[in-house]
Amino acid sequence: MAAEIVTLCGSRKYAGVFKTVARTLSKRGIIVLAPVFSVDIATTATIQGLRRTHFKKIDLADAILVIDVHGYIGEQTKQEIKYARRQHKKICYYSAMKAGGAGVD
Repeated sequence: MAAEIVTLCGSRKYAGVFKTVARTLSKRGIIVLAPVFSVDIATTATIQGLRRTHFKKIDLADAILVIDVHGYIGEQTKQEIKYARRQHKKICYYSAMKAGGAGVD
């Protein structure tokens, strides 16, 4: 992955994978932007605000990396992928990269 800034996208149930991937990419000199998973008070307004912030992170990135463990992509992540496509961002998939493929859409 040659991008300088990458935003991680995917389900919060894979938060542990996000941490591992972020650490690995950071060691390669890539700036990693990730979603916020731990929110003490998850009001609707807080969740909506965090989603808006995450889309701004996609705007800042050269690419997104979809953390699609076992090929799972939830509805919110699908929206993030569509948004990234509209913004002409490179889209990479964790499952394809882990399997040895390029993982690029």
